[in-house]
Amino acid sequence: MNVKTMRLASLVLAALLIDAPMALAQSMAGVEYRVLATNKTSTMEKEMQEAAEAGYRFGGVMGGETAFGGAEVVVVMVKSGARGSYGYRLLATNKTSTMQKEMQDAGDAGYEYRGQTVFKTTFGGKEVVVILERDGTAEKIKYEYRLLATKKTSTLQKELSDAGAQGFDFVGLTVAETTVGGNEVVTILRRKAR
Repeated sequence: MNVKTMRLASLVLAALLIDAPMALAQSMAGVEYRVLATNKTSTMEKEMQEAAEAGYRFGGVMGGETAFGGAEVVVVMVKSGARGSYGYRLLATNKTSTMQKEMQDAGDAGYEYRGQTVFKTTFGGKEVVVILERDGTAEKIKYEYRLLATKKTSTLQKELSDAGAQGFDFVGLTVAETTVGGNEVVTILRRKAR
């Protein structure tokens, strides 16, 4: 082995020895979870933002009746070795036309769809809840969102086909009774903004 090759091998070995303890610590650390539950959707976005500042990222959402909390929206946040700088928007409305506009405003600001559910509010109505996420360290990608709400699945088939032909990808679906629309199938689609 010549001197140049030995130096290169020494540098590679040194880099591996420096990075090995960090990688081992990250793999041993495992995954941490934070469960957020509230009966007020207005406070959930704030709690998600606080969790994100502590290194957690959105994992999943579901609305429903819990044993001790009653009607709650429950979010699981996850912390693993990967770090980012995430921001969240939680949109909640019982009017699908309002949700379409709010989602588009968020898409224009670089937020991406992450999940949706239906949630029974304190005042007796039901809201569609959508969670959007933005990675502050990544290049901002703008999305165009389309929300389809219908009472008939046969209508939904045609609307989805039309949206697909225009380049929209399916991202989420809920079936629930909303205050304004009654029993509706609410579907969310998106495509990269042109």
